[in-house]
Amino acid sequence: MKSYRKELWFNAPTRRAFINITAQIEECLRESGIKEGLVLVNAMHITASVFINDDESGLHHDFDKWLEKLAPHEPVSQYRHNVGEDNADAHLKRQVMGREVIVAVTESKLDFGPWEQIFYGEFDGKRKKRVLVKIIGE
Repeated sequence: MKSYRKELWFNAPTRRAFINITAQIEECLRESGIKEGLVLVNAMHITASVFINDDESGLHHDFDKWLEKLAPHEPVSQYRHNVGEDNADAHLKRQVMGREVIVAVTESKLDFGPWEQIFYGEFDGKRKKRVLVKIIGE
């Protein structure tokens, strides 16, 4: 069995963003040389997420609005965590959207369903954060 590991770095220019990272994960898969196995992709920061869904701007807008209703950023005083900080909402949004995804690799390709893509979700941006890509298989 082979193993591959790489860190991808992101610095979203806005507080919240959804970035399609599918092409970068496919490049990691090519670099790995693994034809059959599993890909783990996980956010290495507690205010960011990795998830799978459709790459459709209306849906991303809906995610943003829905998450802001569930855990509004302001007023920051509503959160106990925000003593000296202002990112409690980002922690909650990450909890809802998830930490990681695992995708099967079949015949050297990500084995997706229709419309599935991998996204990095940023909820406390404007600084460098990383995503771990771990691929195992043969």
